[in-house]
Amino acid sequence: MAEITAALVKELREKTGAGMMDCKKALNEAAGEIEAAIDWLRKKGLAAAAKKSGRVTAEGLVAVASAPNRAAIVEVNAETDFVARNESFQGFVEAVAKAALTAGEDLEKIKEVVLESGRTVAEELTHLIATIGENMSIRRARVLSVPSGVVASYIHSAVRPGLGKIGVLAAIEAPSESEALEILGRQIGMHVAATRPAALDIDSVDPAALERERAVLVEQARASGKPEAIIEKMVDGRIRKFYEEVVLLEQVWVHDGESRVRKVVEKAGAKLNGFERFQLGEGIEKEENDFAAEVAKAAGG
Repeated sequence: MAEITAALVKELREKTGAGMMDCKKALNEAAGEIEAAIDWLRKKGLAAAAKKSGRVTAEGLVAVASAPNRAAIVEVNAETDFVARNESFQGFVEAVAKAALTAGEDLEKIKEVVLESGRTVAEELTHLIATIGENMSIRRARVLSVPSGVVASYIHSAVRPGLGKIGVLAAIEAPSESEALEILGRQIGMHVAATRPAALDIDSVDPAALERERAVLVEQARASGKPEAIIEKMVDGRIRKFYEEVVLLEQVWVHDGESRVRKVVEKAGAKLNGFERFQLGEGIEKEENDFAAEVAKAAGG
């Protein structure tokens, strides 16, 4: 019997996409023979995941998990919305968010966390892919913390507590935790979900985005035919308007339609240290399938 080395296990994992423990067991069952181990995994349905790895995953769920002064948000994708309604998938996404609380934002470290099933996050993902029959992926994770205060979370249109299509974290620093601070944090979460700010404060605005905006505004102002001195003032005024649209602290508070977010936070005796907004599938190019063309192709047309 061949020695079951780490290199052999790694080779089998790369060929099949199965979990490390499953690969080790398969090699033991197959006396160290790679091809026989692949057959063993296929018979158990554990090698199916590799065949699905090329499919686009733009559906799924966003989840949040919280601990004192700390919270995590993750996005886990699947191919169809149907899977997002699967209880096993929902439980897995919740487990990934909890794993991020302890492991941090690094996806590779999250995948190494051992779950209650005894499998790692990575192995559980492979197991789910084989069981449910769709490609899935852990796309991203973010963890926010504060020295004192709260990191509040908000899920828009939750399918169950902490799970939905849009999630927000708001890190609020204050002398202590309080119910009022939690309420404020949830309100900020709702605000961010609705307004999609690009930056926390003016200093955090992407310089490249600001330069692009300024260039457009300068061209628009010059089209008016006014003197350069006037054009400069026009552009400065429009840049201020730009900040009010994309900077969270400069935005008008959606809950009253008149206050600035900055003033609302100051009035609460707190400081907003950061935020994160995850919207399911944002930035992923979905495949557009022509159903009629697929049917024609299947029929040999």
